[in-house]
Amino acid sequence: MSMPFTEASFENAIIEIFRDQLGYTYYYGPNVARDYNDPLFEDYLEPLLKRINSSMPPEAITEAIFHLKNFEAGSLVQKNEVFMDYLQNGITVNYFSDGKQCSGIVYLVDYKDIDKNVFCVANQWTYVENEEKRLDVIVFVNGLHLVVIELKSPSREETGVLEAYAQLRNYMLSIPSLFIYNAFCVISDQSMSKAGTITAGEDRYMEWKTTDGNYENTQYAAFDVLFEGMFEKNRFLDIIKNFICFSKEDGSDAKILAAYHQYFAVKKAVASTVKASGIDGDGRGGVFWHTQGSGKSLSMVFYAKQLQKALNSPTLVVITDRNDLDDQLFGQFSKCKDFLRQTPVQADSRTNLIKLLSGREANGIIFTTMQKFEEQGEPLSTRHNIVVMADEAHRSQYGFEEKVDPKTGKISIGTARIIRDALPNATYIGFTGTPISLKDRSTTEVFGNYIDIYDMTQSVEDGATRPVYYESRVINLKLDEATLHMIDKEYDAMAASADEYAIEKSKHELSRMESILGAPQTIDALCTDIITHYEDSRQYVLTGKAIIVAYSREIAMKIYRRILEMRPAWKEKVGVVMTSGNKDPEDWKEIIGNKQHKEELARKFKDNDDPMKIAIVVDMWLTGFDVPSLATMYVYKPMAGHNLMQAIARVNRVFRDKEGGLIVDYVGIASALKQAMNDYTVRDKKNYGDMDIAKTALVKFEEKLIVCRELLYGFDYTEFMTTNSDLTRAKLISRGADFLTGPSKEEKRNHFIRESLMLYQAFSLCKSMVDEKSRLEAAYLEAVRTMLTRVEGKGRLSFKDINDRINELLKQSVKSEGVINLFSDVNEEFNLFDPKFLEEIAQMKERNLAVELLKKLIAEQVSVYRRTNLVKSEKFSYMLSRIMKAYLNGMLTNEEVIDELMKMAADMTKAHYEGEKLGLSEEELAFYDALTKPAAVKDFYQNSELIAITKELTDSLRKNRTIDWQKKESARAGMRRMVKRLLKKHNYPPEGLEDAIMTVIGQCEMWTDNADMR
Repeated sequence: MSMPFTEASFENAIIEIFRDQLGYTYYYGPNVARDYNDPLFEDYLEPLLKRINSSMPPEAITEAIFHLKNFEAGSLVQKNEVFMDYLQNGITVNYFSDGKQCSGIVYLVDYKDIDKNVFCVANQWTYVENEEKRLDVIVFVNGLHLVVIELKSPSREETGVLEAYAQLRNYMLSIPSLFIYNAFCVISDQSMSKAGTITAGEDRYMEWKTTDGNYENTQYAAFDVLFEGMFEKNRFLDIIKNFICFSKEDGSDAKILAAYHQYFAVKKAVASTVKASGIDGDGRGGVFWHTQGSGKSLSMVFYAKQLQKALNSPTLVVITDRNDLDDQLFGQFSKCKDFLRQTPVQADSRTNLIKLLSGREANGIIFTTMQKFEEQGEPLSTRHNIVVMADEAHRSQYGFEEKVDPKTGKISIGTARIIRDALPNATYIGFTGTPISLKDRSTTEVFGNYIDIYDMTQSVEDGATRPVYYESRVINLKLDEATLHMIDKEYDAMAASADEYAIEKSKHELSRMESILGAPQTIDALCTDIITHYEDSRQYVLTGKAIIVAYSREIAMKIYRRILEMRPAWKEKVGVVMTSGNKDPEDWKEIIGNKQHKEELARKFKDNDDPMKIAIVVDMWLTGFDVPSLATMYVYKPMAGHNLMQAIARVNRVFRDKEGGLIVDYVGIASALKQAMNDYTVRDKKNYGDMDIAKTALVKFEEKLIVCRELLYGFDYTEFMTTNSDLTRAKLISRGADFLTGPSKEEKRNHFIRESLMLYQAFSLCKSMVDEKSRLEAAYLEAVRTMLTRVEGKGRLSFKDINDRINELLKQSVKSEGVINLFSDVNEEFNLFDPKFLEEIAQMKERNLAVELLKKLIAEQVSVYRRTNLVKSEKFSYMLSRIMKAYLNGMLTNEEVIDELMKMAADMTKAHYEGEKLGLSEEELAFYDALTKPAAVKDFYQNSELIAITKELTDSLRKNRTIDWQKKESARAGMRRMVKRLLKKHNYPPEGLEDAIMTVIGQCEMWTDNADMR
């Protein structure tokens, strides 16, 4: 018989990679003699610190270890931040040597000479703090356990990376000190392997899909790619030193681990910059194109840090083309200033920029805008060690040639020429989230060719971003042909030459567009439709956050006021975010506010629980502003090219189970979207060239709706779409789940669960295009799926969870404010030993569902016994297996299997309360069961004697237990000898029942192995 590939098998496979392929020293945790309360592996730590820091006296090493063991009071994250600084930069120590006070730096890792470090991997590593925990795999460098790896069995469907992540979070509460010294964590169930930090949510744990920076064949990366890709010794140390940082904001510090695409792209960018700045270089570092939302700003931070060493402390000049973008990017760098080990500065004027550049020969990260460069006679600096980092390189940082104004005859110099003249010997690198136009040669002339491309398709595949879908509602505004024609002309002009057009467009043309789009009847139609669409389709999607993009500041104010006239209660729900001007009407100022007010609105909008849900914007927040839960954007402003692509990317961020972002179009951006996609990669054009929900999500919805109907053929649920009775709806949900349950329907049930999930995902995007009957039908099918997956799925069965989820679904789709109780009293979590609850299940009309519920509850209790009570585990596992096997083979009817399961539940209930009658705890009862498993034992002893033996045995085990018992065979043998001596003292086992002692020993070993689960 073939053995299943268990978690232990998978653990051994990981160990083989580390030991045999990567050259790590391997230790089996239980065999390592050490202090289980000490998070440091000190046998390695002190001698290795002395070797790495050979010029430092013993006093300095002692002082460094003292710092490592003694952190100031603070949270786990704050302590980890201090440790990461020690790890990346060394520990500053003060010590006495030869009677003199000295200072120096003790390094924990030798990043220059890798062979001076010792890399170890250990499994089954026990640590004791608030609780005792045994970790699957730990990776050490120089005695510091830098990585915790949590594995789940590849062969058990009920476990996976979600459970591995939950386990890590539990460890951080149970054994927090271990995670003070953590660089990052890994979770894996073989099919999925992901890495993340102690502050990351499960959705921010990312796969590492390549070992060499090649993006080919990365859609389904094998598990060993992460381990070989991240833990090759040189790369592992490089990641630790240069690609982990803290982004600090308002006390909520986020620890960031670079994703694989960021790591390899930054390495390429640094190499390209070094080459471009060399003697034979041309000053063109290249263009770094990573699609919006995939972490470009943080890539720039990692690049800036790497460059300091690679180019011997250059001065970095970061250029954007708008003040708000300058603020946003400057803000990200400022949050990471500790990692960068220098404080970025912002040039507030041209004079200040000159001062900042002229006052230094090296170092410095200076932020400025395009506008602070202008035609001049003298360069700002002729230094060679300046690197210009241009954000969104294709917008305005181009143009070498002079241009003549045909009206005035004035000659103007291109922006690129102005900057090049100002910094003639600098090296230039461009960062962009959208591709360079095929027509745009100037960008390549300034920056060079692409260094790295991380396109939309790759980003969505990797889970770094979500796809963006499109819905047209232009027709709802009832605009006449002349207006639509004028809007088309706006797009044509933008496509011809966006920048020149913006400058040359006459005030007359602007005012005409303003008057048309701002007409009272049009604003009224727009706001009515947005409110209807939002309330019916989007307010319950994730956190309900949405952005309305207005054509102008005046129109933004009109939209704001009209929405509040229609919904006066929305005053806290809606806000306006836009620049203010000196000529603004008085009554605007309170609404727009000052800089602090805008910052407060940004904080509120980023807070998922804040009542502010809808932001009305014009230009602000359309680039560089991240709100992961934002899923909806209403567009009432013609946009094209990269401006359009950057704006819609606001809704592509990853957040929980977000299916994608939705762009709702009121000004006909469809053709502009298609035009903008022309510059993207071939596969991007194929996959995302037309994301109209009428052609994608709605088609998929209609297809899956037919499939789900066919799977429920024979069961009539049409009353769900017509009734107003919550009780009727509840019964139909239960009966629908029952119809798909039973031994002969497993394949159909699994098919329905898959298809109805895809139906609901499509429905979440195209809800506004679906008729009322189909909306209700979709809600019904999702409710049935929810019930099936909760009853049969992973984890403990929670009836409150089922009821809450289904009520939320119906609230969204049926507008029902009633409460459906699929189970009687949802305020209590019933258990198997509750006779009232068992009776309720036994009386259910949905007999297939009753079988599944009973099986699930009994199996949950059996799984508890597998960790606590050997005798009950064996007994009830066998009983459940026998009953269900007979049922699946058609030997028992529904009624018979329910009767058998009810009898079994009654037996388990009786066994559960045995301990109370005997005066034994659950723990003691397990040993009593083991002692009395052979029925004949009770012929030799009084029950009081057996109880006395039980209590003495339990007490002795508690007092003498050591961690070594869990896995160390010599210690385990000692435990067995102790148990045998104690039993022998009581003349146990009786003659002729010698095998009984093996059951008792087995229970002792189970108790030992699962001590950390109690």
